Parts: sequence; C-alpha cells; structure tokens
Amino acid sequence: MTPIKVLLVDDSPVAMSIFRKVLDSAPEVQVVGTAQDGAEALNLIPRVQPQVICTDLKMPKMDGLEFIKQVMAKTPLPILVLSDAVQKQDIDNVFQVLQAGAIDVMPKPASVSTADQEELKRQLITKIRVLASKQVSAKPLT
Repeated sequence: MTPIKVLLVDDSPVAMSIFRKVLDSAPEVQVVGTAQDGAEALNLIPRVQPQVICTDLKMPKMDGLEFIKQVMAKTPLPILVLSDAVQKQDIDNVFQVLQAGAIDVMPKPASVSTADQEELKRQLITKIRVLASKQVSAKPLT
C-alpha cells in the first residue's frame, strides 16, 4: 500500500513536533513536507505534491483561512484544519474554514500524554484516510 502523502502547516514548533511524531509512527502516512505558514506551504505544494493538507489557522504571514482559499482556487486538495481555534465556542471559525473549502476540522490537543498520543493517532489517521479518498473541486477566490 502506498502511503498517503501529507503536508503539515503550523507555526508552533511544539504542535509540529507532536503531529510529526504521531504521523511518522503510522506506516500508512508519509509527511512529505512541513511549513510554518500558508505562504511557505503554497510554494511547497507543487514540489511535494501532497494528497492531504493538515493546517493550523492562526499563523503569521498568511493565516490558515487565506491559505485554504488559495489552495482551493489554485490546486484543490483535501484539507484538515488542526487548530485550537476550532473548539466548540469558536463555531464561526468552523463555518468559515468549511465554507472556504476545508473538509474537516479537529481541535489541537491541550496536552499529549502517551495514552493521548494513541487516541490522537487513531483520530488523525482516520481523518486523513477519509480525506485522501475525497475528490475536491476548485473554489474561485471571492
């Protein structure tokens, strides 16, 4: 089985380290690139050709919402938002990212113990598998 190619986009070194560790432990997923903001990620996409993008929302230079809009307009790909800005109390953020073209959202974990890592891995891999099977169409910039 060919691994699902994933691009990780997050400005937090701690979050990037956690997600990278979790995904690297899953043989069905291959992290093909990492970026600290949307602008850097847009430049990486043609080179690394991910099948799924996992991105944060709150980032410098180009935030996650603008990044999602740019991806969907230029090279539509399934996007999973991993952010603490998509908790239940931030329902407006959830609607905005889904309207922009993201397929799913998942809150960042508050802390990650060894037991939490297994649950995070299970949830993340399940979502990435589902997203990799989705066909997405372009959404013109508005």
